[in-house]
Amino acid sequence: MSSSEPTSQRVSLPIEDERVSVRYFEAGEGPPVVLLHGIGLDAATVSWRHTIPALAETHRVYALDFPGHGESEKPRRCYTTAYYREVLSAFLDELDIDAPTLVGISMGGAVALGHALEEAVEKLVLVDSHGLGRDAPWRLPASMALWTPGFGPLWWAGTTSTHLSVRESLRGFTTNRSSEFVNDVFDAASDPAVGETLSSWQRSEFLFNGFLTNYVDELAEVDVPTLVVHGEDDPLFPVRWSVRAAEEIQESTLSVFEDCGHWPPRERPAAFNEVIRAFLTPETEAVQA
Repeated sequence: MSSSEPTSQRVSLPIEDERVSVRYFEAGEGPPVVLLHGIGLDAATVSWRHTIPALAETHRVYALDFPGHGESEKPRRCYTTAYYREVLSAFLDELDIDAPTLVGISMGGAVALGHALEEAVEKLVLVDSHGLGRDAPWRLPASMALWTPGFGPLWWAGTTSTHLSVRESLRGFTTNRSSEFVNDVFDAASDPAVGETLSSWQRSEFLFNGFLTNYVDELAEVDVPTLVVHGEDDPLFPVRWSVRAAEEIQESTLSVFEDCGHWPPRERPAAFNEVIRAFLTPETEAVQA
């Protein structure tokens, strides 16, 4: 068995009419698991720092930086959830990964779910996932702010310019913020191009009557074992979204983490990894969050 320590790799992916250089981590041996991070203040090293080595003890783990994030290329373009689904498909094709388990957090959850509804996957893990609800109370003011001239760059600079500003930003949607967590977000968000990626995606996703990506009416079509994870105190996406998803998906397990906001892999890493590993390896006794 290879080391569970991840190695950094690069691959050039054909996406629409361009090729995009994508950085990804790879570790372990066994059935393939692909980890998909969220939009904006995220990257493979942020959401999955502790998850990669934990899962690599029993699986071949891949964790990519989506274009516009981390160490991947950041082309100036319109970023959409559909675009990131194309990135995932191209990534799986290029690396010849067949029917992996997909683990997605936030926007990455929507990408994973959309892919699973159309392509073969072994299992599915949705973590505080986007795409499980039609709207949220904060979406309308956020939509209006996006179209205010100069708002995006100013907001991004104020959010990411210092470790203190990152910590204060994370306070808005997490309950536990280690110094390592703050440092990882600061490093991932240091490039202003990441802020442009986030604004582009938000302009495509935040409509004036709700979210563009919404799989609520398709959840019953998911036909693979699915683990739905949610932080009980997540202020972005309410826990009832995941409760409903677990009720609609035929073969599903729900795990709700107490004292946890939007980022279970970083707020409760040990408990999160145990729940994921128990789901991927059924003979392991499940641990209650």
